[in-house]
Amino acid sequence: MLKQEINELLTRTGPGTEMGDLFRQYWIPALLAEELPEPGSPPVRVKLLSERLIAFRDSAGNYGLIDEFCAHRGASLWFGNNEPQETGQAPGLRCAYHGWKYDTTGQCIEVPSEPDNSTFCRKVKLTSYPMVKVGDVLWAYMGDPGRQPPLPEYEFCTVPSEQTYTSKRWQECNWLQALEGGIDSSHVSWLHNAGLKNDPLFKGSKGNEYNLNDMRPFFEVVESDGGLLVGVRRNAEEGHYYWRITPWVMPAFTMVPPRADHPVHGHFWVPIDDENCWVFTFDYLPVRALTEAEVAAMKAGHGVHNEYEPGGTYRPLQNRDNDYLMDRGAQRRGETFSGIRGIAMQDASLQESMGPIVDRSKERLVSADSGIIKARRKLVTAAVELRDKGITPPGVDPAHHRVRSVATVLPQDESFVEACREDLVATPGVRQTTV
Repeated sequence: MLKQEINELLTRTGPGTEMGDLFRQYWIPALLAEELPEPGSPPVRVKLLSERLIAFRDSAGNYGLIDEFCAHRGASLWFGNNEPQETGQAPGLRCAYHGWKYDTTGQCIEVPSEPDNSTFCRKVKLTSYPMVKVGDVLWAYMGDPGRQPPLPEYEFCTVPSEQTYTSKRWQECNWLQALEGGIDSSHVSWLHNAGLKNDPLFKGSKGNEYNLNDMRPFFEVVESDGGLLVGVRRNAEEGHYYWRITPWVMPAFTMVPPRADHPVHGHFWVPIDDENCWVFTFDYLPVRALTEAEVAAMKAGHGVHNEYEPGGTYRPLQNRDNDYLMDRGAQRRGETFSGIRGIAMQDASLQESMGPIVDRSKERLVSADSGIIKARRKLVTAAVELRDKGITPPGVDPAHHRVRSVATVLPQDESFVEACREDLVATPGVRQTTV
């Protein structure tokens, strides 16, 4: 059970809110790089932390993330013309209504109705945020320019491009209930049991047997510099435990423990507004390229990815409007535990079923929820300390990003923290620790 005022603090991320201010301390995923593939690409609507923005890439290749609405009469710049650089004229986004033109910093650089000698446009500047490409992702920093941190160093976006793949999906619920699913390992043995046996990006791992044979996992959650390490223990061979260790880096990065030689995967859970979030999902390998078959499986919606509705909205093909294409027959036959196809949408369907913002004052938590409990406490503490004392929260420092998830079998008397200390660090050229 969570007090309603704490639930409000955790779930509201718009301008001026405690959690919104916390998110604004970090570089957060804004777009996939494929959405602005080349200089002069059409502008893209972006909503982050309840702010409506436009992303564009000018003809010189510079990225811009600016207020969606023209300063003149408030028309959306999505309709604008991304004009190329010409002799005597800088590149920029020109409003379709009256021709006001803006550069990637949000500075108005031309008001056609004004006299040639007018300096009016110098006084007009839209809100803008830095946006940079790191790996497959365009990252935005929406906070105080004086506190802008170094760029992200998560391993999935620093390995060579042939070793990584990133997708995103629109999820129709608050960011926190989506994140909480990412650090909850106890549901895997139930909700995803068919995927452990059949999904091409999961099957064949010895660890799957441990997951399916022990339905009562024991949780041990420990502090890390950037957030938490959620250790989940299941019985293995005599005298041994199977450990799955999930790093959570504040505020919204989770990394799923690996299975056999399959790619390592994880998520960023980024608030669109208080009732929707973007789920950026990655797969990568530290020491080899992804195979054509692996990438094809990801694009087909296997593993932790999904299929899409047509139209480029990144809304899943399976969604609440079609009951996630639930198949009761498949559920009765045991082909899927919930009747929903695909690991990503099995999670999303149940998280969205809670409503846009779940009422946590009614929940009844158990020991398997210890990771969720500690994550909430850490978020609240960080938000309050930022508000009251200006303390930089965990996870801002790029050193906190260089983590790995781990799957391993250890003697029962060994501490996973001590035994896996080196395995939990992302070391270039070193294979992931997996079972």
